[in-house]
Amino acid sequence: MKLVSPGEAAANTNDIPVEAGEEFVRIGEMAKKYGVTLRTLRFYEDKGLLNPHRDGSTRLYTRRDKARLKLILLGRKVGFSLRDVKQMMDLYDPSGTNTKQLRLALDKSEKQLARLQKQRALIDDAIGELSNSMSVVRQMLVERAAPAQASAAG
Repeated sequence: MKLVSPGEAAANTNDIPVEAGEEFVRIGEMAKKYGVTLRTLRFYEDKGLLNPHRDGSTRLYTRRDKARLKLILLGRKVGFSLRDVKQMMDLYDPSGTNTKQLRLALDKSEKQLARLQKQRALIDDAIGELSNSMSVVRQMLVERAAPAQASAAG
C-alpha cells in the first residue's frame, strides 16, 4: 500500500463522485470514438471543459466526460465558442431543475441561429454571383470558339 500525503491526496481527487462499477475509458479510446485528437482532449481538460480521473499519468474518462465531450463537439459544430459551451455546461446541476442553464442555452442558441442565418444569406448571395459570373465566362468561351471553328472549316 502506498502512503500518500494529504496534499497529494487532495491534488489527485476528482470532485465528482464515481458510481460503483462505473467504466472508464482511456484517452486513446475516447479520441478514437469521438474523432478528436489526444491534444484536443488535453486542451479541453486544460480549459476546464473535461475533468478525467487520473491513475498516475493515465487519464480515465467517465460517462459524464463522454456526455460533456458530445456537448462540446455539438457546440463547436453549430459555432459556439468554447467559452460559451463551458458557460452553459457549468450551470448544470444534477439535482436541480437547470432552468437557468436552459434559459442561457436557449438565449445563446437563438443568437447563434440568427448569426448562421445571416451567414447563409451572404453565402447564398455569393453563390448566385459566382454562378452568374461562370455563366458569362462560359458564354464568352462559346462565342470565341465559334469564330475559330468557322475559320478552321473554311
